[in-house]
Amino acid sequence: MSRIAFIGLGIMGSPMAGHLVRAGHEVTGFDLGEDALARLRAAGGASAGGVAEAVKGAEVVITMLPADPQVEAVLPEILGNAESGALYIDFSTITPQTSQKVAREGAARGLRVLDAPVSGGEKGAIDGVLSIMVGGAPEDFEAATPVFEAIGRTFKLVGPAGAGQYVKAANQLVVGGTYALVAEAIVLMEAAGVDAAAGLDVLAGGLAASRILDIKRESMLARDFRPGFRIDLHHKDMGIILDAARGAEVAIPMGALTAQLIAAARAQGHGGLDHSALLKVTESLSGRDS
Repeated sequence: MSRIAFIGLGIMGSPMAGHLVRAGHEVTGFDLGEDALARLRAAGGASAGGVAEAVKGAEVVITMLPADPQVEAVLPEILGNAESGALYIDFSTITPQTSQKVAREGAARGLRVLDAPVSGGEKGAIDGVLSIMVGGAPEDFEAATPVFEAIGRTFKLVGPAGAGQYVKAANQLVVGGTYALVAEAIVLMEAAGVDAAAGLDVLAGGLAASRILDIKRESMLARDFRPGFRIDLHHKDMGIILDAARGAEVAIPMGALTAQLIAAARAQGHGGLDHSALLKVTESLSGRDS
């Protein structure tokens, strides 16, 4: 088992670190929130007073942070204190360009770096069934397998450094578009006087089936938008998607429309809600605010 430093113990990182402890790894974590550190200690891990303290002596360094600025902020401390030969896995969703920069700078300091963004949301993290898309070297991917097995159900090497972030962009493109369409389906059925709950049950059993319908249809119907993944973060991800499409010189008209709907949700003050709150934007467009 490995000595693991885990930086970022938020909604996703906290249960992920807990799974690693239960798998037998020695986990030392750091987060700006004392409650997050207390949860890790309660799960059997240890807490550190800072990034440098956490990563010293670690065989595996993990970051699970909100966006590029946070990853770039901790990178100097990781590079300056991690052991040469350590495996650095960044589970954050950031731009491919930042992941490639982290890989270059890590390699220059003797670190083996993987970008490994995840999909599955808070429930997937809690249940240990995340889908993990990995960019990096094949031998480093193999070395990271025990970590991936502890927190995920599906994990694939999808290419070199930065490739994981491109696949995550594609994932968020599909997720955002699916939420938008499920929201429209709900508004349509309710406006027509249809039993929307029964209707979504039928949809979930046919060709329209999706993971989102499986786990979110009841909470969407109940207008329960407590965050598993916030609109603010999906708004950030849509920026990554549009930039990636521009760089690849491809058109994503549905993605651009979805980005506008998510931006509208944020502008309407829903940034702290779950991304299923796209339903509120759809209702607003039809004059059916809940």
